[in-house]
Amino acid sequence: MMKKTISFLNEFVLKVRIVVGILIGYPYLAFADGPQNIGTVAAAITTSFMGVAQFMTGFSYLGGLGFVLASILKFKAHRDNPTQIPIGTPVMLLGVGASLMFLPTIFKVAGATVFGSANGTGGLTGVSSF
Repeated sequence: MMKKTISFLNEFVLKVRIVVGILIGYPYLAFADGPQNIGTVAAAITTSFMGVAQFMTGFSYLGGLGFVLASILKFKAHRDNPTQIPIGTPVMLLGVGASLMFLPTIFKVAGATVFGSANGTGGLTGVSSF
């Protein structure tokens, strides 16, 4: 029992040493291209958010389409058996689907309202509407 505990502690200490070594060496890898200033860090963060905005756009269009299709199926189920499926279920699904499909347009309009329509340093990019 004692040997298992000592063996476990030795393995744990080895893993901790490896993780600490990686964390100590990581900043040198991150700044391998030379010193950076606030502007380059801000530009890197801005470009990384572009992918997030494109993901949210695609997810909202696909999710909205899925909810609208589910709403159509629920409307059919309500027509077949109105006592089992209340009318509120397909109406709610249709509302959520429409909201998700218009979400990228709302983001684009809100971004133009808050940040202005001119290209500047701030703004929401990567959002496209139909």
